[in-house]
This record gives sequence, structure tokens and C-alpha cells, in this order.
Amino acid sequence: MPKMKSKRALMKRIRITGSGKLKRDCTKRRHLAPNKTTKQKRHLRHARLISNSDYKRVKFLIK
Repeated sequence: MPKMKSKRALMKRIRITGSGKLKRDCTKRRHLAPNKTTKQKRHLRHARLISNSDYKRVKFLIK
């Protein structure tokens, strides 16, 4: 059986940190920004780590 290909769409959306954790950007910032408060937009600027519950599934898809 051939190897599984990595999911390229997912590869474009996450980055692997130096320690091997998975980093992702926040959702809900692309449009409709005037409806959001300045505080909401400021907090959405920073990247987040993938949660532990999703880590195993995502790691499998990018290998």
C-alpha cells in the first residue's frame, strides 16, 4: 500500500514550532471586522497552539 500524502491545505494553515508543537492562526478575522471590538481584534492577532484534543488527528494528517 502506498504512503498517504500530507493534506496540503492543512500544511498551509499550520506551522511547526521548534519544540514540535503545532501553531495556527485565529479564525474570525477576515471580514466583518467593524462589528468586532478593538479588544477582540487585538486578541485575534496572535497565533494559538493546536489543542491537545486535536493534536493527534492533525499530526496524522500532516505526516
